[in-house]
Amino acid sequence: MAKYHLYCTSCGREIESFGQWFAEGQKCTCGCQRAEARYFADYAKLPELCSRKAENLFHWFDFLPLEHRENIVTLGEGAVPFEEWKCLKDYAKQKYGIDCTPLVSRSDLSGGTGTFKDPAAALGASLFKEWGVKHFCAASTGNTATAFSRYCAEADVKFTIFVPCDVSPDTALTIMSHRQDLRISQGNYADAKKEAAAFSMQTGTLMTAGNIDPIRVESKRTLVFEYLRQIGRMPDVYVQAVSGGTAPIALDKGVRELNAQGMDVRLPRMILAQQDTCDPMVLGWEKARSEGFPEGWEKDFPSVTPRTSISILSTGTPGMFPIVAPIVHKSGGSFVRVKEDSLVELARWIHENTGVIPGPAAMVCIAGFLKALEEGLIHNGDVVSVNMGEGSERNTGFRKAVLA
Repeated sequence: MAKYHLYCTSCGREIESFGQWFAEGQKCTCGCQRAEARYFADYAKLPELCSRKAENLFHWFDFLPLEHRENIVTLGEGAVPFEEWKCLKDYAKQKYGIDCTPLVSRSDLSGGTGTFKDPAAALGASLFKEWGVKHFCAASTGNTATAFSRYCAEADVKFTIFVPCDVSPDTALTIMSHRQDLRISQGNYADAKKEAAAFSMQTGTLMTAGNIDPIRVESKRTLVFEYLRQIGRMPDVYVQAVSGGTAPIALDKGVRELNAQGMDVRLPRMILAQQDTCDPMVLGWEKARSEGFPEGWEKDFPSVTPRTSISILSTGTPGMFPIVAPIVHKSGGSFVRVKEDSLVELARWIHENTGVIPGPAAMVCIAGFLKALEEGLIHNGDVVSVNMGEGSERNTGFRKAVLA
């Protein structure tokens, strides 16, 4: 018996496997590129799995769309620890009188490339191995490019990656170190996406569907399982920096999946942060909020010209806003804006208190936590998941500035 089927989120059509999904060009016959997996798994096994130590993403093999364990490609990704940082807890208490528990998700400790994109790349490489995919392509601002270049190399899959002209030199060097096909656009991320799509069409190469790609969503939704395993419950608040927004989509899917099994699991209030040098989602949210969230508000969002030095958070046209923003609204959360020119000083404070130097995108997340406190979005008793993201090893310029 199959472990799962995919279902088109638009027309509901059943797609029997990722093999069929790949064969049909990763889209439904209705044209929709978004599909979700439904599993024939025994969810009664979850409590037992939650009681055990996890080594990697495939601790949750029974709840992933991979049929055979021999196709697993893993580098110790996924089951990253949640750490309670006393400096964040004390800051909330001393400055705002808020007694909360901030739990920092240390994706920089992921065994693959030290980013939160490693689980998606691990599942992707495993599925490519299972279904004989030998060439894959994508456009990326950095993290997806880095993670998939490493994992595709492990699975002997050629990966052609299109990145914007302002890609971090460290990211470019990392991709090339995995002997993958790096193509640097002369334009921005939007241009890189167009070039990737043209390449996919011309060569017949499978291309990621981006933030709604079921590979990425199905892997990232295991964060719900990790909350249950590590802290025994869902957090009250979830904070991350956002450029596209796969994680909110995946968390929503994971919560809906478990509730459909009769579990009482609640979506945390989502606080999504953007830096003031590239903040189109924040602008769209602020406009909708000022107008009382009228019908169709999620389709009204601006495009901006990124002025940011954080290349992995440089999406000027937020195509995921119509999907992500309603999830944030449903959760009772918000988008917040932070100042990019404050990040180095804030990172020095984090380093002094924890010994950790987060990467610049991770600092947008931490700054987002502080901004959420300022705006009264975090309450007494809240458990707050701070989804930090990458470390500074992949951005040596930022690291040097912090240590200067």
